[in-house]
Amino acid sequence: MKRFFAIASIALFIAAALCVPTGAQNNESNNKITLAVFGDWPYSTTLLNEAPLLINSINSDPKVRLVVHVGDIHSGSMPCTGAGLNPPPPVYAPLWNIGIFNLFEQFKNPVVYTPGDNEWTDCHKRRQGNNVVGSGAPMNELAAVRNLFFANPGLTLGVHRKRVESQAEVVDQDHPTDAQFVENVMWKESQVVFVTLNVPGSNNDGIPWTAPFTNEPARTTEVEQRNGANLRWLERAFEKAETEDAKAVLIALQADMWDPAALVPGGDGLSGYTTLVQKIADLAVQFDRPVLLINGDSHVFEADQPLADPNSSTGVIHHTQAVPNLFRITVEGSTAADEWVRLTIDPHSSAIFSWDRIQYLP
Repeated sequence: MKRFFAIASIALFIAAALCVPTGAQNNESNNKITLAVFGDWPYSTTLLNEAPLLINSINSDPKVRLVVHVGDIHSGSMPCTGAGLNPPPPVYAPLWNIGIFNLFEQFKNPVVYTPGDNEWTDCHKRRQGNNVVGSGAPMNELAAVRNLFFANPGLTLGVHRKRVESQAEVVDQDHPTDAQFVENVMWKESQVVFVTLNVPGSNNDGIPWTAPFTNEPARTTEVEQRNGANLRWLERAFEKAETEDAKAVLIALQADMWDPAALVPGGDGLSGYTTLVQKIADLAVQFDRPVLLINGDSHVFEADQPLADPNSSTGVIHHTQAVPNLFRITVEGSTAADEWVRLTIDPHSSAIFSWDRIQYLP
């Protein structure tokens, strides 16, 4: 099924896209639009040095009008920034984030980025930088990511920026802590509602932080607040899609919520995603139009329908109903990443979404 679905999608690809104006959400556009999607990059200094090849590959593609990075701007074995720690950890990389930010700013089209676990959730782990102590405090690192990549709420990165709606801009008197999630954004374009969610790997920050960053009350509060905000933001996106008669919904996040490697003995587990997956399932079935989920995290390209069969290997993980209209792309990543996904959205096509894989390294 997976192979057929990928081939069929590529066959439906129509190589054309019209310019989408920046500076506005362009809610009424009926034009096709093409996105460049990648994530879990760059995972090594070698890939960092080859970044101009990726940027040029995307910038020189006349079809691309938007760039999406689904998180993890360095590998789990590389150190975090050590933000706010005095004295700093034994191994840290205070300039890495700003280096990636500067790369994002070289894309000529708007860049939408959603954080991954390696740049904040996992910074407590000893494997991030050395075997003695972690290279960053998770909440400090998340604050540093927000302060740099989301300094202008509701505005993308890139040379030509685009207005989107940030959760930080929405006043919710019943849930005031939702305003901290500046990284969660949504917009409507080409009759599709786009929504990003901060959903990291490591079982959705479900793994206790290690010393000297051990703080279970802080971690559990973080998880509770973020999960609640994500659910409400997702509901808002589907409400927007229903109200504005959108043709489809696209969800972008970092975690592979069906990663088989997480279920092996000693793995991180996937239970931290069940509530979100069940919500996606319920909203997608109610919406009854195509829903595309794009994630990274597990590093190997995949195109499937994870909830189409509740009895399948992916269907049994989160105990949902059958969701035949949910499709998923996992982008390639890690040190072997040599491609990006060219995703085209055609509101005049019954399939809406189609894609091909573009290799940028020789």
